[in-house]
Amino acid sequence: MKPEVPELVVKMRAEVGEGPIWDPKTQTLVWVDITGSAIHRYDPATGQNTTIQTGVHVGAVAVRASGGLVLAAEDGFRGLDPDGTQSLLVGVEHDNTAMRMNDGKCDRRGRFWAGTMAYDEAGPSGLGSLYRLDPDLQVVQMVEGVSISNGIDWSPDDCLMYFIDSRSQTVDVFDFDLDTGSVQNRRTLIEVDAAIGLPDGMTVDAQGDLWVAMWGGARIACYAPDGTPREVFRFPVSQTSSCGFGGSGLEDLYVTTAARGISEAAEPDAGSLYRFTPGVTGQMPNEFAG
Repeated sequence: MKPEVPELVVKMRAEVGEGPIWDPKTQTLVWVDITGSAIHRYDPATGQNTTIQTGVHVGAVAVRASGGLVLAAEDGFRGLDPDGTQSLLVGVEHDNTAMRMNDGKCDRRGRFWAGTMAYDEAGPSGLGSLYRLDPDLQVVQMVEGVSISNGIDWSPDDCLMYFIDSRSQTVDVFDFDLDTGSVQNRRTLIEVDAAIGLPDGMTVDAQGDLWVAMWGGARIACYAPDGTPREVFRFPVSQTSSCGFGGSGLEDLYVTTAARGISEAAEPDAGSLYRFTPGVTGQMPNEFAG
């Protein structure tokens, strides 16, 4: 099911483009530039991309059921109201300026999961954690000893949670209890050869296949639910960072990229937003219920 050549839909030099999430209410794609301290919203109907400067590093966002967005920011979970008002909902490792929040996503019950990592990516390992923000704004530490907390998603039946700690070069899987939001029995599902990149952001489609962005590998890799490789989709830029399904039927796969550390002469389109149609559909994105 090889797609057409990926389409460049927003040309820009995002430092670390990440976290594409479809907003069904507005039929737009929300994505972030982490260290560029920006939240973007792309409207495929008009081709327009609007930007909000946040003043803080934002690793991921989720649409909030009560309106606006919830942010996994450098100092914890923040709320961004529709009028642009921003507030810290609850701090997470906010007293440690060497750490920041990174990738995240909501489960089917509206809990927002996001993890932390050190700004010094080459420093000591295991300093971060994966956290769960419940709708009552209580934060629960779910996984300790994480180095670079990254892609997260769930199987269509909500029985499994997939999680990437990029530095481990693996995609791991947990048994997941939807009612309690608990995880157990962590094991490695996919071992990623460093030659094809660092596993970064991830999404799971409606049939349960995993789509993993390979940072430094210029590709999105698709895997069956048992970890068997299916397809590799190549890109004209090296730092493919994350992916998420969007479109009216969730038929398009949007891919974020990063320009950090890459000259414009070497990769003029690094940091841009891409899209292709892989022939499958995604799962409906979940909102934060708080």
